[in-house]
Amino acid sequence: MYEAAGPAAAPDAADAFERAVLTGLAYPQKVIPARFFYNEAGSALFEAITQLPEYYPTRTETAILADHAAAIAAAVGPGQAVVEFGSGSSAKTPLLLRPLHAAAYVPVDISGEFLNQSAAALALQFPELPILPVVADFTRSFALPARVAALPKLGFFPGSTIGNLAPGAAIDLLRGFAGLLGPESWLVIGFDLAPGAGKSVATLEAAYDDAAGVTAAFNRNLLHRINRELGGTVRVDDFAHRAVWNADLGRIEMHLVARRETMFTAAGQTFRLTAGETIHTENSHKWTPPEIRLMVQASGWTPMHAWTDNAGRFAVQLWRHHSGILQP
Repeated sequence: MYEAAGPAAAPDAADAFERAVLTGLAYPQKVIPARFFYNEAGSALFEAITQLPEYYPTRTETAILADHAAAIAAAVGPGQAVVEFGSGSSAKTPLLLRPLHAAAYVPVDISGEFLNQSAAALALQFPELPILPVVADFTRSFALPARVAALPKLGFFPGSTIGNLAPGAAIDLLRGFAGLLGPESWLVIGFDLAPGAGKSVATLEAAYDDAAGVTAAFNRNLLHRINRELGGTVRVDDFAHRAVWNADLGRIEMHLVARRETMFTAAGQTFRLTAGETIHTENSHKWTPPEIRLMVQASGWTPMHAWTDNAGRFAVQLWRHHSGILQP
């Protein structure tokens, strides 16, 4: 019962990438937002990252979901429309769909071709389940399919993707999820926890700078996108990948570092970087329990259940939105 997502969002996505690149590269600290990692090639590279031995978040979260999916299903009840934000390969989704007896599944992703491939593959596992993919940037306003309007809804936001946003923007996004999903909706959300007794800074940094160089290729894929989609002239080998823990801001930062002075064009504009200058491509905030409590309170949700792995590296939480009105 899979329905392919249409291409309507593609022109807007292309325009958004050009605007973000031209604006971001004009700043003193050059920046390209992390959401633009996820074209078809970038999405495939990220899926490869999730299989790396250094990248603990995916396997840790998957284990937590496998252990507690039945408890989630018991809490929320059957008949939910499951809306997954940033669905990617939907690899973890079957862990929820099987015990939930979901009424529909709505994967939302910015990469339309990868989204359709993943949705078609999932349909083979759940042939009777309506699968309604939506091509959209979930950090922007979008509409859910009309077929799920009257259904109770469970949002699914795994992978600690919330960490890609600054805390204020994360709160705004979570409030937006509450408005989109509606009153009495649920949210299953993953948080990569800050370094502590169960996780060293070295373990955290290795997860974003693997020995095989897959994360480096993922980061540099942004430069390939500029060349391919914006008529760019970037010499990709002029840039090195850097991932470092910023303890003051509680986040891993990823940068593309100019190995030497370099100049290139993109969409007809010229940019120059000195040796050592960087393009800031991603923040991945790591959360303490008090920070999570403040976030849930500020975003209009109510925490219902929380689970972590034994080492305290990752948390999965179940929240409820009890009101259709969000206070400012």
